[in-house]
Amino acid sequence: MTFTLSDTAYGTDTPAAKLAMFDDLRSQLTGLVHGERDLIANTANFSSLVFNSMPGLNWAGFYFLKGDELVLGPFQGKPACIRIKKGRGVCGTTVVEGKSIVVPDVHAFPGHIACDVNSRSELVVPVRGAGGEIVGVFDLDSPLPNRFDQTDADGIEMLVKILEATLA
Repeated sequence: MTFTLSDTAYGTDTPAAKLAMFDDLRSQLTGLVHGERDLIANTANFSSLVFNSMPGLNWAGFYFLKGDELVLGPFQGKPACIRIKKGRGVCGTTVVEGKSIVVPDVHAFPGHIACDVNSRSELVVPVRGAGGEIVGVFDLDSPLPNRFDQTDADGIEMLVKILEATLA
């Protein structure tokens, strides 16, 4: 079965609809993390909010940097890879490059790590600590090819900044 974003609850994938969705997510996330400093609580709610609000996802979650590898954190979706070496896959490459990566087709990404064989596209955004250092990544997977674009990357980066403010 082939899915498109028009098959999802939002029914549209226009830039205006995405901007409205991210504005709503910003408002909800701000309320969820207000006054809360616990990393696990905030990242668990963050993952759930995004997974249950963004159409076309099959995984949304965090990996946190511990030494030379990323270790699985709070997420929504099927069980995932527990450890990813820096520089491996999309998540590890995001840590090395220090910037968000949008992957339209994971099969075309050299070294992609297939935790879920149904994933076709991916978006990974770095998470930074109080000193600006990368402390982890937020990873989104979709069974849809070309699911993510720059509007999605910008929207998730904005949400991650709200989370990062709780890490200070």
